Amino acid sequence: MAEHHHHHGHSHTDETLSRAAIITVVFAVAEAAGGWWTGSLALLSDAGHMLTDAAALLLGALAAWMARRPPSQRHSYGLGRAEVVAALVNATVMLAIVVALAWEAVVRFKQPSPVNGAAAAVIAAVGLAVNLWVLRRLAPHGHDLNTRAARLHVLGDVLGSVAALLSGAIIAATGWTPIDALASLAICVLIAVSAARLMRESLHALMEGVPHGLSVETIGAEMARVEGVLSVHDLHVWTLSGSRTALSAHVVVRSLGEWDRMLGDLQARLHAAFNIDHVTLQPESGMRPLVRH
Repeated sequence: MAEHHHHHGHSHTDETLSRAAIITVVFAVAEAAGGWWTGSLALLSDAGHMLTDAAALLLGALAAWMARRPPSQRHSYGLGRAEVVAALVNATVMLAIVVALAWEAVVRFKQPSPVNGAAAAVIAAVGLAVNLWVLRRLAPHGHDLNTRAARLHVLGDVLGSVAALLSGAIIAATGWTPIDALASLAICVLIAVSAARLMRESLHALMEGVPHGLSVETIGAEMARVEGVLSVHDLHVWTLSGSRTALSAHVVVRSLGEWDRMLGDLQARLHAAFNIDHVTLQPESGMRPLVRH
C-alpha cells in the first residue's frame, strides 16, 4: 500500500522571469551601443553577457511554465525536471561566455584601445541600477534551482557593471586603458566559479542525488520519532523539480491499524522539518520478519 501527498510550489516565477528578460534585452542593446561608442570592452562584454542572460531568463520562464503542467501518461511526475535542465544549460552557456570574454580581454590587454572612461562609467552605473532592480525582483524565488540559475546570470551582470564602472572611472581619472581588460578578466573568474558550482548542483539533481542540505540519516531518525513507528528503511530522497523534493520509504509500524494517524503525522513532520511534500510511504507490520535488500 502506498500513500502520496503532493504539493505544487510554483507561483508566478515564469511571469517574473519574462519581465526580467524584456528589461534585460532593452538595456543590453543600449549598453552595446554605449560600449561601441566609448570603445569599452567591459561595456561590450557586459552587453553581450546581458543579451545571453535575457535568453537564459526566457529559458527559465519556459521551464517554469513547463513545470506547472500536470502529469500525463508519458510524464507521470509532470515536467518539473525541466527546471533542473534549464539550470544546467544556463551554467554551461555561462562557462562558454567566460572563455570567449577572457580571450578577448587578453587580446585587449596586449593591445589597449582608446576608451572614453567618463561616458563608460555613466553607462555602467545605469546598467548597475537596472541589474540590481532585476535581481531584487528575482529574490523571492531564491528557493528555486531554475530561478537561482537565472539570478546567477543577473548577478554576473551586476558584477560586470561594477567592473565596467570602476574601469571607466579609473580611465577617466588616470588614462590607464589596460584596466578595461583587467576588469573583464576579473569578472570572468567570478562568473566561472559560480557557474561551475551551479553546474555541479544541477548534475547532482539530474543524477537523483540527495538534495543539498538534507541527510538521509537525519530524515530517517526524525521519521522514527513518530509514535508507533518502529523503524524506517529503503529511504530515498531526490530532487523532483527546481523547488520540489520527493521522498519514498518503507515504514515499519507497531500496528497497521494506526497507519492513518501515523501517515498524517509523518507528512506533517516531513513538511515542517525538511519542506518535503511529495511523499510515498509503504507501511510494514513489525510483527512479521522483514527482508531487506
